[in-house]
Amino acid sequence: MRTLVMGFAALAMTSASSLAYADVLAAPPAATAQAPRHVTSPREAFGFDVGADYHLVNYTQWEAYLKTLASQSDRMKLVEIGKSSEGRTQYIAIVSTPENLTHLDRYQEIARRLAKAEGVSEAEARAMSAEGKAVVWIDGGLHATETVPPQALIAAVHEWLTAEDPEALRVLNDTIILFAPLNPDGMELVSNWYMRNEDPLKREFGSIPVLYQKYVGHDNNRDYYLSAMAETTNVNRQFFREWFPQIIYNHHQTAPAGTVVFMPPFRDPFNYNYDPLVMGTLSEVGAAMHSRLIEEGKPGSTMRSGANYSTWNNGMERSITYFHNAVGLLTEITGHPTPSQISLVPDNQLPRNDLPMPVAPQTWRFAQSIEYSQSINRAVLNYASRNKDRLLFNIWRMGQNAIDKGNTDTWRVTPSGIEALEAAAGENARRVDPALYNSILRDPARRDPRGYVIPADQADLPNAVAFLNSLIKTGVDVDRATQAFTVGGKAYPAGSYVVKTAQAYRPHVLDMFEPQDHPHDLQYPGGPPKLPYDATGYTLALQMGVQFDRILDGFEAPTERVADVMAPPPGKIEGSGRAGWLIDHAPVNGYILSNRLLKAGVPVFWQEGETRAGRATLAPGALWIPAGDAARPIVEAAVRDLGLNAHAVARAPGGDKIALKPVRVGLVDRYGGSMASGWTRWMLEQFEYPFEVVYPQRLDAGDLAKDFDVLVFASDMIPADLSAAAQRDQPEPESIPAEYRGWLGHITAEKTVPQLDAFVRGGGSVVTIGSSHRLAAAMGAPVQDVLLGADGKAPASTDFFIPGAVLNTEVDNRQPLAFGAPARMNVFFNRNSGFRHSGETGSIVRYPQQVAVSSGWAIGPQKLSGADAVLDLPHGEGRVIVLGPDVVNRAQARSSVRLLFNALFYGPAVSAEE
Repeated sequence: MRTLVMGFAALAMTSASSLAYADVLAAPPAATAQAPRHVTSPREAFGFDVGADYHLVNYTQWEAYLKTLASQSDRMKLVEIGKSSEGRTQYIAIVSTPENLTHLDRYQEIARRLAKAEGVSEAEARAMSAEGKAVVWIDGGLHATETVPPQALIAAVHEWLTAEDPEALRVLNDTIILFAPLNPDGMELVSNWYMRNEDPLKREFGSIPVLYQKYVGHDNNRDYYLSAMAETTNVNRQFFREWFPQIIYNHHQTAPAGTVVFMPPFRDPFNYNYDPLVMGTLSEVGAAMHSRLIEEGKPGSTMRSGANYSTWNNGMERSITYFHNAVGLLTEITGHPTPSQISLVPDNQLPRNDLPMPVAPQTWRFAQSIEYSQSINRAVLNYASRNKDRLLFNIWRMGQNAIDKGNTDTWRVTPSGIEALEAAAGENARRVDPALYNSILRDPARRDPRGYVIPADQADLPNAVAFLNSLIKTGVDVDRATQAFTVGGKAYPAGSYVVKTAQAYRPHVLDMFEPQDHPHDLQYPGGPPKLPYDATGYTLALQMGVQFDRILDGFEAPTERVADVMAPPPGKIEGSGRAGWLIDHAPVNGYILSNRLLKAGVPVFWQEGETRAGRATLAPGALWIPAGDAARPIVEAAVRDLGLNAHAVARAPGGDKIALKPVRVGLVDRYGGSMASGWTRWMLEQFEYPFEVVYPQRLDAGDLAKDFDVLVFASDMIPADLSAAAQRDQPEPESIPAEYRGWLGHITAEKTVPQLDAFVRGGGSVVTIGSSHRLAAAMGAPVQDVLLGADGKAPASTDFFIPGAVLNTEVDNRQPLAFGAPARMNVFFNRNSGFRHSGETGSIVRYPQQVAVSSGWAIGPQKLSGADAVLDLPHGEGRVIVLGPDVVNRAQARSSVRLLFNALFYGPAVSAEE
């Protein structure tokens, strides 16, 4: 991170523990007592007021305005925090008093020490809380078509650079405000698309041709614990490694019907992993926000039951903060640059606790939403100012609580524990024997871990390192063993990793390693489930297939702290044979190696059976790479950089082999963009697969074998009804630029399916993920959805409901599609299905007879008992490969994604055309 402009305050001296503020493009003179210089208003900068009807500022304009403001105001310091996916610069505008800005390094150090808590006594914490400044993050624009937040952010920065009222001056003295535009690429796209029409009445952004953040679109607010995207990584570094704000305010829209804005507090359930002080403080801030609007005569704010936002899932920007002892705020406000309407919802005209001041139906102007946003910002900042010492001290208190819990025996009370307690009580549930508290809820076997050991000798250490990097990006302390050690009678080699729970971010650690035990949350007893806001089970270690041991007792190990994200430890070449190399199929980085070899024209094979390599026996699927001048540097680089281990053998291995060939992959997408396809695209890029994005018009044109060997349909690409009449509307071709018109069209039973069927029967491969399995049935493949009744209808949610959970499966890893997979593998199931098929072969992965939910909530999972999860179905000369679960799942499912990667190679390799 580097400073661009500091304003008129003297530059702070840089210390080793502070941000790298030394690289200065402009160093204005120190502030003097003379009158403040003029600060350019938005109207002066853009020619219209922020919030003017039919007008949006784009990111290029906003970036230039930020630089202008930083050059004019001694209240602001503009700092780069990284690049976006398309290469634009992300910033934070640090706003406070000139005096505070000269001591930013000290206030940042206080925020860091209090948030991490380690080595800070209570007396020191109180002293630093009195000295420090509350750090408040306010952002906008994460979801770029939600246009109020990024435009309101422009107005907010100007307001706090120019405000002179007593409240504002107090706030500036007591706080450091971090204003952050979150999605530069999306803001540029949406604003330009809206403003492209000269006629204001024709301005819209509903017809945008691509996702408003590269790859992931709306899912950019589901990436916060994985931190895969560049933008998320940039923001997480500010949250948990640089600035440690006590309040993080994430502006969104749109409000529930018949209201103006939804604000905290949120509905249950809240996640049992975090400190309850988080929820108490969140309620306080929420009350201040609602009260501020009511005091100012601004009606229409709702909370809790007003919408379905909960605090369970860790993946959102505002929710990851709870697992880091900070207060995360979400508002969802109405508004549009084109005047909109507050609808009349009769129930929302009667005041109640969750909607204390209803709003009348009316035409709503963009400027009104901007005004509301400013008022809510004021409420949050005023709360932070009035409670500065408490916020700073309490983040230390929560961190210290976490450290203390990690150093002793603790038990989290979870829904399954309550169910066990009730079952033990039996008919006496109303008068439960208190002794059951200790025997059930304090059962020694149910203790929380003191830490986790990730062995260095596991099958896929580079993948484990990728998991640990996600923890490091979110501020978790990770240690590496400097020598071999033993814990609980088990020996671990040097280079193993240790993650202890005695750290401030213990709630996040537990949430990433331990199963989520979501409550059985029904609308009423015996009724349908309440829809969760997002996935109920998502344990990252399980999705990524990381091998780890839970350590229940206190332990020590010879370790050193990992300073930053890591490259995989270098692998090694064993043996000195010159015939070639054998490499285990288990590490997912092996797919990168395979693609590099094929790109260079180097032959590579899969061994169909077990293969001996020196003293080792490699499972089916081992890569065989014959020696050659072109192969050697590629293999050696993979060992060094990708962490792969290679066996240099003296002779070529025997047994049957599958010869891989370069694959021509078509990844199917649609106009407007598919998030599932976007995540798949990102994964294919990370693993260096060559591919082309394909749209329905190209599929309908036929002759697909001319350009493709494999066509991939991500989990949301095939609708339940493939008839042309059922497809959603798209813009008229003449209404969009010519370059995007070829992207229009739909996958239909009438036009597309016959071309796909011909492609596969001629030797091509179709790979479906998740709900796109419908395509296999449409093509006539012998597959039946076990969840559909004789009437073709899905079961009621009272009988079957798995809205996002991790399930365990049984894998036949002797089959090429499952090479490298463990015999039991966790998969992410999100409203997916299981299958029966009429062929004698083809079942690769299935759900066990006793379906096991590894993490999350499931109603009626036994309906999947014994069903197939993954099928390899010959179809003519080609193959239809059905990957039933979401084997990509927002790039988190690194264990099951190997099924997709295997499918891409396997289909073309065994095509009858060969």
